Amino acid sequence: MNRQSITFTKPNDEWLKEMVTNEEYSSKSELVNDLIRQARKQQVQIDWINRKLDRAEKSGFTSLNKQEILKESKSRLDG
Repeated sequence: MNRQSITFTKPNDEWLKEMVTNEEYSSKSELVNDLIRQARKQQVQIDWINRKLDRAEKSGFTSLNKQEILKESKSRLDG
């Protein structure tokens, strides 16, 4: 593995230390790697949704653009 040196803000560093102290993770490195894996997985899902939205928009399935679809979806979630 490549070794990196990174700097955290005080609140983030305290949170990382707390997670290690509570034995949620064995080290800050393990936690940071897990957060990166989660972010990468989330990006894959976002990319999939964007491709679906592009196809729907191009197919004529809807006359709404991405921003309008997002706004409508959020309003439906909010009730």
